Amino acid sequence: MRRTLALFLMTLLFGAVNAFAVGEARLIGKVTDAATKQPIPDAKITLDATESKTVHQETKVKKDGSYALFVLDGTIRYKLVYSAPGYTTFEETVKLKLGEPNKKDIELTKGGAVSGGVAAAQPSVDPAVVAYNEGAALANEGKISLAIAKFEEALSLKQTFTPAWIALAKTHLKAKNYQKSIESAKKALEIDDEDTDMWAVLYNAYTATGDKAAAAEAQKRLPANAGQLFNDAAKLINAGKDNEAEKLLKQAVAADDKLGRAYYELGMIYVRSGNSADAKTNLAKYLELEPTGSEAATAKEMLKYLQ
Repeated sequence: MRRTLALFLMTLLFGAVNAFAVGEARLIGKVTDAATKQPIPDAKITLDATESKTVHQETKVKKDGSYALFVLDGTIRYKLVYSAPGYTTFEETVKLKLGEPNKKDIELTKGGAVSGGVAAAQPSVDPAVVAYNEGAALANEGKISLAIAKFEEALSLKQTFTPAWIALAKTHLKAKNYQKSIESAKKALEIDDEDTDMWAVLYNAYTATGDKAAAAEAQKRLPANAGQLFNDAAKLINAGKDNEAEKLLKQAVAADDKLGRAYYELGMIYVRSGNSADAKTNLAKYLELEPTGSEAATAKEMLKYLQ
């Protein structure tokens, strides 16, 4: 009973966060002086989304010049600005890689201009962008049908405007217009077939329409989700199917080697099967990752028993 309740709670927890885990990305690096190669301790990095949604983050470097940024949606492009008092500001727009740290070291030079290829002249207003922005505002207000009309207007002006296809796919999915959501997501993927968000839209839309084969194909394009694998393994453990659960737990720790609870459950599976060596290895790994975790006392007692 205790194990079942604990796993149920973990299932709820992972269910709450998985919506944000599919396309997360990390950016790390150092900001240094181009001449001296020394850290610039008062440097600042700002990050702003340039499509689909509004995202703004700011962070200051540490004393050694290092920094780290985490975004929940790494499938869209971001504008990065590196600045420090007395130095030339560096700007660029990037699309981050998923599932691995993106490393970017920046050297700033003394001065006050802006580098990174930023044009001096102000660009003309793009009517497709205007329509898209109006649609995004309407969507945020819950005016779905009006938002869809604006996204379609943007695409009538520029068929290759990826952010509008993305927004249209997501908005149709929200409105349960599954076929139109599928069509829009496919259009976005014709332009960028690595857009994880759009594969997730296809998976959800196909699942809703009962097309299991198409949903399975879309799921193959999604990054391995350690939380979901753990949830599925937990259900199998509660059903007494340890052999099947073991395979999923191994996949979970392969996708996220910091997932302590997966090591704990693997250890307990090996305890039940009489595999003492692997039981000790996995329980010790759990305690290394979560020394004060909810199952730490049980893991310690079990390790004493296995000596």
